[in-house]
Amino acid sequence: MAFQEFRIDTHVFEEINDYLTDPQNPVLADLRRVVAKYGTVRDINERAREAGKTESLVKKLERMNSPFVKDLEWLASLRDEGKFVPLSDYRARVNPERPVWDYDFSKAPTLEISALQYFPWLLAEVRQTVEKGEILPGRFIRVRKMKEQEADGGDLPAVRAAIKILGATCVETLDTKGVDGSNVHLGGPGTITGYFGGIGQPNSHPLQWVDEALYYYTNYGVDEVLNINPGTVFLGYLLYRMGVDVRFKISVFMGNDNPYAVLWTLLAARMFARDDGSTPLAGFNLSNSIDDAHIAKAAAIRRELGLEDQVRIEHHITETWKSIVRQPYNRREGLLKLAKTVPNISAKHEGGNPEDERTLEHPSDILDYFREKKEVESSGDMDALTLNYLMKHKAVNSTADALTKAGLSFVAAGAHRL
Repeated sequence: MAFQEFRIDTHVFEEINDYLTDPQNPVLADLRRVVAKYGTVRDINERAREAGKTESLVKKLERMNSPFVKDLEWLASLRDEGKFVPLSDYRARVNPERPVWDYDFSKAPTLEISALQYFPWLLAEVRQTVEKGEILPGRFIRVRKMKEQEADGGDLPAVRAAIKILGATCVETLDTKGVDGSNVHLGGPGTITGYFGGIGQPNSHPLQWVDEALYYYTNYGVDEVLNINPGTVFLGYLLYRMGVDVRFKISVFMGNDNPYAVLWTLLAARMFARDDGSTPLAGFNLSNSIDDAHIAKAAAIRRELGLEDQVRIEHHITETWKSIVRQPYNRREGLLKLAKTVPNISAKHEGGNPEDERTLEHPSDILDYFREKKEVESSGDMDALTLNYLMKHKAVNSTADALTKAGLSFVAAGAHRL
């Protein structure tokens, strides 16, 4: 039969199901054992929902006598008093010739910023946003070590609560990854070729990743985490299939740079979806090397597999000036074209605008993400890194302006009312 050469025979699916449902399967038994440490699936989800409530996070901070409690009260007051510029006012200011209602919301890209390392950075960003009538991104990516932020005066619960107050989403990067010493090929920039196979989750680390994800899920309500390895992506699918409501986004470090890599990943997302069709794959960060035409092809695959509304394609608009891409790097013009036809994408800002970055004494550097706070402070670099973050915020607003001038909408923090 014509066009049937790629069809998967029913007996193959039966064999796979037999393997996955075998109670003696040691690989899946290991996963169940890790999950069982935290109780039943129902208990795990209930604990996480309670831990993730804003009031629960604030109570945790109060027990720690954290100074961040007053900061959260300030954020809530800004929201409640309508201090964030309404989107209608913003559009009228940036594009006064276009009626404020004449914007297509169906394909609005999400404004995204990375990486939000410290809670005070968010406060500085909010302060500037309110003072200047700027736009606060709708999505925040964090890469700071989990144990460090957990021990830092309540930085972790403070950010979690703040994101909820502001009406945004947030992704955390777990500590269990190749740069924790488990990948013997990595020892810093001098051994960067160790990344050729990805950062890595060697040996038993995928199970440790699940363990860590469940710890932060049940203790802080962290319900979305970064994913950098095929093994942990697969376990993320299985964990969600078991009923645990932890979702993930795939990192740019996985190197998905073509539609066939996207197809392979999304096939698994579709096959291991729950009975209601939902998948834990919330975001898919494609490689910086993929061009706009192939992003569109990847989006078409996503649509055909029925995942368009669920899986966000995350696209770097700017990147850190040092240690990751050739500069100048700016994909904003391509975004303006993609946003007209491709829904559910995000505009990720990992660096400032190139024209700003080249003027900085300390331009943004991806390697700064892996520095400990005490070392940053002792080196005197904290002010420079804070400025780097605010330059990324400026880049977010450059994108918001460009989209608005083109008559396109975007997804910002919910604190911006229409």
